[in-house]
Amino acid sequence: MGVQRIDNIGIMVGDLDAAVAFFDAIGLELEGRGFVEGRVVDDCIDVDDTRCEIAMMRVPGESTGIELSRFERPAAHSAQPAAPPVNTLGLHRAMFAVDDIEETLRRLEAVGGSLLRSIVDYEGVYRLCYVRAPEGFVVALAQQLASEG
Repeated sequence: MGVQRIDNIGIMVGDLDAAVAFFDAIGLELEGRGFVEGRVVDDCIDVDDTRCEIAMMRVPGESTGIELSRFERPAAHSAQPAAPPVNTLGLHRAMFAVDDIEETLRRLEAVGGSLLRSIVDYEGVYRLCYVRAPEGFVVALAQQLASEG
């Protein structure tokens, strides 16, 4: 018995529409959107009287996704600081393999994303960068460089 797969990574957001637009700009597809609430949800997450809107974004053709959640009730708590540095303890970031890092970055900037510092060449194998979403969380982009040979 062991793990079968990573199904999804959850991210709490204040503006679900903006978060959906951000992950759409990376290239994920909206699989579905709706509300969850009730005793089963309360018991699972250990929060009473929950009503939460969820949008599930998936990589096309893949099973792994990002679950974006916006709490209608109770009110969500803000992280401190609002845009924590990347060396903050806890869930760090999700990395997405992309075919064109500059084009993906342009699409992300158009919906409020911002490059943390620069796109770097990692040992001639990948081009990498970190991007802060309008909500303050960070994603990484990786473009594999053509291999020689």
